[in-house]
Amino acid sequence: MAIQIIPHSAERRAAVKEFNQRMSAGGSPWNFYVDPEPDWIPPRPGQNVWREYYLAVEDDAAVRGAFALKPQDWLINGEVKVVTDWQGPFSEGAIDVRHGTLGLRMIRDMLKKRPLLYSWGHGGDDQPVVQMLRKMNWLLHPTPFCLFVAKPFRFLRLNAQLRKSAFRRLALDVAAFSGLGWLALRALHAVLRMRAGAKGFTASAVEVAEFGPWADELWMRCKGSYRAIAVRDAASMNALAPAGAWPPVTRLRIDRAGQVIGWALVMDTQMKGEHRFGDLRVGSVVDCLAEPADAGEVVAAATRFLTQRGVDIVVSNQAHPGWAQGFAQNGYAVLADKRLFAASPALQAALEPVNEVSQGLHLTNMDGHGPMAL
Repeated sequence: MAIQIIPHSAERRAAVKEFNQRMSAGGSPWNFYVDPEPDWIPPRPGQNVWREYYLAVEDDAAVRGAFALKPQDWLINGEVKVVTDWQGPFSEGAIDVRHGTLGLRMIRDMLKKRPLLYSWGHGGDDQPVVQMLRKMNWLLHPTPFCLFVAKPFRFLRLNAQLRKSAFRRLALDVAAFSGLGWLALRALHAVLRMRAGAKGFTASAVEVAEFGPWADELWMRCKGSYRAIAVRDAASMNALAPAGAWPPVTRLRIDRAGQVIGWALVMDTQMKGEHRFGDLRVGSVVDCLAEPADAGEVVAAATRFLTQRGVDIVVSNQAHPGWAQGFAQNGYAVLADKRLFAASPALQAALEPVNEVSQGLHLTNMDGHGPMAL
């Protein structure tokens, strides 16, 4: 039973469908892309960010596993390097012990193809993939999650993550209907804002259809302020966030006193029975760029835009301390160690000195698999 890892192709569509059916029948929530060309950032000549799909095929017939890679130009300590995010690996090892080692084999194959490899989004040490990466000497760097509650009543009543027991549901309902929850959350955001040294932010958000020369000028002005960051020039951002396609983001140019100081990609999503957010209307800041000193201005303008649209909460995943501070200055609860940035040994070497460079690392949802759950 020889297994080869090969690029996805049109003739493998039926085999991928059968793989997905076996995974579902075995109780796995995961499946893989049937179409070999990615809907999001397919490879194009001259493009510096794209996605590619690979299959683990047994005896040139059955698909037993799969993974996706997203190579992208990064600027690390002033040098451009191709750094790659990985999605997966998905394998029948999750439902059949005969393929229990296939996941590790696919990770090793990824490393051969793209040594500067990372993933961002794992939870705690109890996850098997985190334990495996630790044994493989990967860097595991914790990053925060930022949360702002715009509508306390709806947050308390509709947040599925908090309402998992009858006791919690009762307590949250009492807090919601009594008004105590509203007062507590408003007070919390005010205290967090003051503790972070809130300022009088004056920047405004202007909705734009695409990234233009202004975005290139901003990138050239900002890039030296980060030790490790994916290239965010106009061409890269128009590839990552194409008009009229996935992800369904709104592009905001952030202006202050007639000057472009940053931009943000935001989303406004009405959830339906989502396992964390329930039926909340979720606003999210899924990407952003500015001088770190101006992060608070960008967050303020993006938050104002989303709350005026009527979202219940605003969330964001961040890594850079300057951006975490910018969210805190706007009253966000910045919850530490909620997501792990996992970097291969080769990428860790490129990030040396890690203790310094990790403090200048800028990551958002667009650097990983995209805002898939938002």
